[in-house]
Order: sequence, then structure tokens, then C-alpha cells
Amino acid sequence: MVKPENGKKRILVVEDEAVLGRLCQRVLAADGFEVDLANNGLTAREIAAEKDYDLCISDIRLPGITGMQLYEHWKNSGNPLAERLIFVTGDTLNNTIQDFLEHSGRPCIMKPFDPRELSSAVRKAVA
Repeated sequence: MVKPENGKKRILVVEDEAVLGRLCQRVLAADGFEVDLANNGLTAREIAAEKDYDLCISDIRLPGITGMQLYEHWKNSGNPLAERLIFVTGDTLNNTIQDFLEHSGRPCIMKPFDPRELSSAVRKAVA
């Protein structure tokens, strides 16, 4: 797998809302990270098979495969990104999502979020 040559930590952002994906990319790039974007779970799975990532930030509701399915795929295939994944969702009342987040133990940022909240969660996760 390909690692960044510049020594920066690499983050994969999986977000189907283009504006939110670009916002995450700008915020994290300003924090010194190398950031790649994927607009669905299938593309994220393909990208993560080609490059090493220090962290993934993924929406839960995605076209193709959901963030939950992406997590399960990585977990079942032994990809370490399963344990380096932060979820983002606006669907805080859905019992299935709440149960999944509790079971997976992965952190979650609720939409809408402040860019500082994203930066803080990422710094904590990669520390």
C-alpha cells in the first residue's frame, strides 16, 4: 500500500454530501493532514485497499454500502481502519444506528458539527 511521502498523516473522508466533504477536507488540510475524499462506501473500500490511512471519517448513511457495512467489511477483513474510524451522522434518533454505535465502540460526531469539533476529534484519534 502507498504511504504519504511528505510524512503527513493521511485521512480518508467518506461523505456523500459534497459540500460537507469539501469542508472536512479544508479543515483537516489546514490542520496539516493529507485528505482524500470518497462520496460512497464502495469507492472508500477501493481507495483504502490502495493506500494506507491513519484515520477514516465516514458518514453512516451512504449510497452503495453504508458506513456501518464499510466498518463491518474492514473489521471482517482485518483492515486496521475498522479501529481507526470516526462516524458522522445526523440520524441520532434511529435505534439501529444507536445500537450499532454502542456495539462498535467507535466515536461519532453528530451533524451539524462545528469544524473545531471535527479537528478536536481527529487530533484525539491520531494522538
